Amino acid sequence: MLKKNEEYIVDIIDCGFQGEGIAKLDDMPIFIPNAIKGEKVRVKILKVLSSHAFGKTMEVIKKSEHRKNEDCETAKMCGGCTLRHIDYDFTMKMKKVAVENTISKVLGRKIAVDEVIKMENPFNYRNKLQYPIGVNSDGKTVMGVYASRSHNIINTKECKIQDKLSQEIANSIYDFIVENKIEVYNEKSLSGSIRHIIIRIGKKTNEIMITLVTNTEKIKNEKELVEYLISKYPEIKTIAKNINNKNTNVILGNKTEIIYGDGYIYDVLENKKFKISPLSFYQVNPIQTEKLYSKAVEYADLTGKETVFDLYCGIGTIGIFASDNVKKIYGIETIPEAIEDAKENAKINEIENSEFFVGDVEKVLPELIKQRKLSADVAFIDPPRKGCDKIALDTLLQVMPNKIVYVSCNPATLARDLKILEEKYELKKLAICDMFAFTSHVESIAGLKLK
Repeated sequence: MLKKNEEYIVDIIDCGFQGEGIAKLDDMPIFIPNAIKGEKVRVKILKVLSSHAFGKTMEVIKKSEHRKNEDCETAKMCGGCTLRHIDYDFTMKMKKVAVENTISKVLGRKIAVDEVIKMENPFNYRNKLQYPIGVNSDGKTVMGVYASRSHNIINTKECKIQDKLSQEIANSIYDFIVENKIEVYNEKSLSGSIRHIIIRIGKKTNEIMITLVTNTEKIKNEKELVEYLISKYPEIKTIAKNINNKNTNVILGNKTEIIYGDGYIYDVLENKKFKISPLSFYQVNPIQTEKLYSKAVEYADLTGKETVFDLYCGIGTIGIFASDNVKKIYGIETIPEAIEDAKENAKINEIENSEFFVGDVEKVLPELIKQRKLSADVAFIDPPRKGCDKIALDTLLQVMPNKIVYVSCNPATLARDLKILEEKYELKKLAICDMFAFTSHVESIAGLKLK
C-alpha cells in the first residue's frame, strides 16, 4: 500500500490532461508532474486518496526522447508552463490525444481530431504581461510571477512566453520604483502603493498600453515615472492608473484614471482593427487567434446570404471576422463593457450588418427569437470554460441553424455540450489550435451540421 512521504521507482505509462505523467502501483494511479510517458522516475508520494495518489518527481532515471533541457529559470517554481520540459511537437500530440479521448469517452465512439494548428514560434507570444509587485520575506521589492499555488512573488527578469518589449518595459518600471524608493503593496499590512503592472502590446501595430494597479489614489513620483517611460519607449501610447484598495485576489478595481495618452491602443487581426482599453477583453495570442477564427469561419462555409448568431461574442471578434461574408450578425455577451467594445469595433471597421446585445445568452437568445421572429443559418458559440447553458443549447435545438461552429477552451464541457447537440446535429469536423504553448490548455473548433 502506498504511503505518504515514501519514495518509489515507477514507470510512467501514460500522461494526464494537465500534462502530468501517470504511473501505477498496486493498481493505484499516481499523478506525477514533470514526468513523461515512457520514463522511469523516482517519485515521492505527496498525497494518497482512496482512488489515486499524487507524487513529485525526485529523479529521472530513464529519460524520454521528448524531454528537453529547461530553458527558463522560473518554470518549475511558477507552475505556468507545465509542459516546458517537453519538446513542442510532442506537447501538441499530447493535446490532440487528450481532446480525442475526452470527446470519445462522452460520445461513446472514437472521435479523431482532423487538424492540429500549431504555433510557428512558441515563444514570446503573449500580448499581455500581468505582473504582481510586492515585498518578499526580507522586505525587498520583488516583481514577476506568483510561485505555484501561493502568493509568493518570484522575481522575473525574463519570461519565455512574454513579449520581449513588454518584459523590457516592466523591468524599467521595476528599476524606477526601486531607485526612487516608491512603496509597493504589502499583502500582509495592506499598505503601500503599486500592486500590479499590466502591459499590453498590439502585435501588429506595436502600440503599448501600461496600466499601473495601485492601492492608493496617488503614486509617488508619478509624473516623473510617466516622463521617464514615454521618453525611453516611444511605442507607449497610453498609461492608465487603476485604483484597487480592496483586500482581494481580483486584480483590477472599479476606478481607472488615464494619466497619459487617449486611454486605448489598437491592434489588427487579419484586415480588421480592434480598439483595446484597460478593461477590454482581447485574446492574449493574436497570431493564433487569427488562425483560430479563420478556421471557425472556414467551418461555417459562408456564402454571404446567412443570418448568424454569435453567442458569447466577447468584443465581437468572430462576428467581425465573418462580417464580410454574411448577411446579418447578432452577437450576445453577458459583459456590458465587452458589448460596448464590440459596437465600437464594428463602427471602426465600418460594419453595418451587425447588432450586439448585452445579457445572458440563455435569456437574451429566446427573447430575441420570440420578439424579432429570428432564425439563423449559422451559430458561432465561444463560451467560457464552464461551457454553454442548457437553455441556450435547447434554444438552438429549437431554432435549428443549419450549421453550428463551437469554439471551446475546455474539452470536457465541449464533449458534454456535443452530447446534447447530437440529438439533431452531426459532428463533421474537429480541429485544435494551440493558443498557450507549453501549457496544458488547448482550444478546439468543432463544426456541426444539422442531420
